[in-house]
Amino acid sequence: MSVGLAEPVKALDMREVEADTQTALAAASSEASFTFKVLTVNIHKGFTFFNRKFILPELREAVRSVGADVVFLQEVTGNHVKHGDRFDNFPEAPHYEFLADTIWPQMAYGRNAVYTNGHHGNAVLSKFPIVRFENRDVSISGPERRGLLHCELQIPGRSVNVHAICVHLGLMETHRAQQMQMLCDLVRNELPPQAPVVVAGDFNDWRHRAHDVLQTGADLHEVFVKANGKAARTFPARMPVLRLDRIYVRNAISHAPVVLPLRPWSHLSDHAPLAAEIEL
Repeated sequence: MSVGLAEPVKALDMREVEADTQTALAAASSEASFTFKVLTVNIHKGFTFFNRKFILPELREAVRSVGADVVFLQEVTGNHVKHGDRFDNFPEAPHYEFLADTIWPQMAYGRNAVYTNGHHGNAVLSKFPIVRFENRDVSISGPERRGLLHCELQIPGRSVNVHAICVHLGLMETHRAQQMQMLCDLVRNELPPQAPVVVAGDFNDWRHRAHDVLQTGADLHEVFVKANGKAARTFPARMPVLRLDRIYVRNAISHAPVVLPLRPWSHLSDHAPLAAEIEL
């Protein structure tokens, strides 16, 4: 009986192993490191404080100058049948399309307030593909209509999409409490636990209740609180006192959050805009 010899085992080429390891590390590093810039601003339907002047064209130039990849807008006019007759510079297109122009090829609009002459709501402008969006109605009662505009963004080279939620909460504290709970339910129960999330907008949270609620209920952290220990003062823009506007993140790191300067912003909106770099 003869016994055949086994095939000799090929010796490991450590150079090949090292090259494969470096390739894998490079791929992991690429997956783990991506930074984009976000901006949030309540544009007050394109009018200055007290609706004295329509300044949307000037506002568009200011928004462009920030160089944001994703823009969160509140109080965006979708349509108004009478303003076009009153103001020569009132665009025929919906204001989110006018603002996006050729800079942000992707956009989503959530209509919240509907009235006789038109409607307005929230909008997200994005340089990344918006693969899905939904405007979640979080109105409680009475004439105030509010929504959470939830967009799913496809980031190049990333296996998990980013979820961007544009927020404009109610003026009444009891309404805000319920709306924040709806936001927590959305983030905690409906989004993948590993997915990066950016929530930005006008929270009207002058009592500063949102931080604990959103951190406990949805693991969301506010970028200015993380960097400076407190939210940024944003209202009124000319002399900010109240900390109403926020940027919250989950599964992401924020860098260099800033309140944009008084010039030119203080006469473009009653809210000071916020910007930050978000690292995934």
